Amino acid sequence: MSVHIGAKQGDIAETVLMPGDPLRAKYIADNFLEDVVCYNKVRGMYGYTGTYKGKRVSVQGSGMGLPSLSIYAHELVNEFMVKKLIRVGSCGSFQPEVELRDIVIAQAASTNSSINKNRFKGMDFAPVGSFDLIMGAVAKAMDMGINPHVGNILSSDVFYDDEPEFWKQWAKYGVLAVEMETTALYTIAAKFGVQALTILTVSDSLVTQQGLPAEDREKTFTQMMEIALEIA
Repeated sequence: MSVHIGAKQGDIAETVLMPGDPLRAKYIADNFLEDVVCYNKVRGMYGYTGTYKGKRVSVQGSGMGLPSLSIYAHELVNEFMVKKLIRVGSCGSFQPEVELRDIVIAQAASTNSSINKNRFKGMDFAPVGSFDLIMGAVAKAMDMGINPHVGNILSSDVFYDDEPEFWKQWAKYGVLAVEMETTALYTIAAKFGVQALTILTVSDSLVTQQGLPAEDREKTFTQMMEIALEIA
């Protein structure tokens, strides 16, 4: 029985979009889905099921950070038989060519977390996204006239880092951007044999020190939402 998702069997579709912000989940449900039902309000982490172009899709907030995402992804897969998890979130750019509002598709996810070090007893595991979903997302983005950035991202355990220049080492090795969830998402998907992908919109740049306000992050990142729904 799920203790974090107050849904019944059958309430959740096999494909789930997972924004970190529950208000972004509400925004997606209100603006993209039809015949919407709210199946979860536990801890204010909203979950909705509706249809997009006739296909049944759910959207579930995951909260911030690898531990929170891990809980929701684990329960969605194991308690509700979800087969496809697509994270839609924001990120901070590490590269000058990755600009505000650009789309980043996470091919793989590095991390400074010990979550997989603990799981694999000190060894390294390289979490990667679903190849089919990556290909579908790139194709859809190109159809929309968008040239997405595809590559490695960093899932960080720390938002306010004590070392302000920490990102430059990652940037040197081609890491595109930083967020806080994808390593957990891809690891759980690998463990349970389901598909997963992260699609991000750049909300901040560590290169230029520019950033977007909170309301923009919640309500205006519609291109990644549309890409995610189209490949769902």
